[in-house]
Amino acid sequence: MTETADPSDATGAGRVTHCGPALVSPRGVEAQTCVVADGAATWARTYYRNTRGEELRAILSLMGPAGRTVRTHCVVPAVDEPGTCETPREEGRGGAEGYTAVAEFAAGGDPDGPLLLRSGSVRAPSRAG
Repeated sequence: MTETADPSDATGAGRVTHCGPALVSPRGVEAQTCVVADGAATWARTYYRNTRGEELRAILSLMGPAGRTVRTHCVVPAVDEPGTCETPREEGRGGAEGYTAVAEFAAGGDPDGPLLLRSGSVRAPSRAG
């Protein structure tokens, strides 16, 4: 697990990320998915690279306390450059330790196409222990 001040945040004050491992699929997708918390706001972010040569679709889900889920659909361009996808920020309910995130990548034009990669965060350690 990675728990760090988020380097993409210009202020850096109080922002924490909890990330799962960086994964590489033999099908041309690389991703790492995180839960990000900054003050009272919490959201999911996935960092990706698409080397497949075709546009992909990603579904990024943030799962929180009491079964609450926020889901975002992202287009992943057919360029071999790093990119990101984020869910909307929501008012946190109990801190980042109550949240997990999952990103699923599939071919862009076929809703029944195979899953190319599933990337997830890890649950943050609770403050109690």
